[in-house]
Amino acid sequence: MNLVWALGASIIVSLISLIGIISLLLKENLLNEILLLLISFSAGALIGGAFLHLIPEAVEKSTHNSEVYLFVIVGFILFFILEKYLHWRHCHKGKCEIHMFTYLNLVGDGVHNFIDGLIIGSAFVVNINFGIATSFAIIMHEIPQEIGDFGVLVYGGLSKNKALFYNFLSALTAVLGTVIGYVLANTSGIFLKLLMPIAAGGFIYIASCDLIPELHKQQDIKKATLAMLVFILGVAFMYFAALIHH
Repeated sequence: MNLVWALGASIIVSLISLIGIISLLLKENLLNEILLLLISFSAGALIGGAFLHLIPEAVEKSTHNSEVYLFVIVGFILFFILEKYLHWRHCHKGKCEIHMFTYLNLVGDGVHNFIDGLIIGSAFVVNINFGIATSFAIIMHEIPQEIGDFGVLVYGGLSKNKALFYNFLSALTAVLGTVIGYVLANTSGIFLKLLMPIAAGGFIYIASCDLIPELHKQQDIKKATLAMLVFILGVAFMYFAALIHH
């Protein structure tokens, strides 16, 4: 049953790749305001997921706590390397001014979605509530990224239809990652112990290096305050999900 939930979540995450077309239907100002709130919530949820779910769960399952924090750092470094060497860029605007390597972007996005799938699969092994909360956090993070990725592909010369199609194919790697993550987490306790802190490091990296810097760009005090409140709401969402779990 947990696997069915995990597959359903990963399919929804994959379908988010088709949301890029919305960026062409909304006015730029409205789109940027919506993206700001999504980024804020996602940043808070990812930070909350790392510190309130993944790290405590990994510590609970590990006999050597120092190893858990070491692998959190490994996860942080791994995501840093992926971003630098695969040109994996989280663009949160409808159009990205840089990123000429259109197909390299698809490869990087495919790797990213595969890792998301691994995280979803292992999260549902822990329990369904945590799996749903983690999937929701990933969805909130995926929406602005996929809108940005769609912009990258169109900017790189693909037609709108081809951009949607290739972006969706890239997103389907999440389903493969989910199956592999679920199977390995169920059959190998070591894999789950390693994946959780590494995923936590990745969550912290994405939130602190990709999402929060976007929030600092907001100069309007009212919008910045709203973004901060939504960020806290994202953390609170994960906190209450943790309470339900325990």
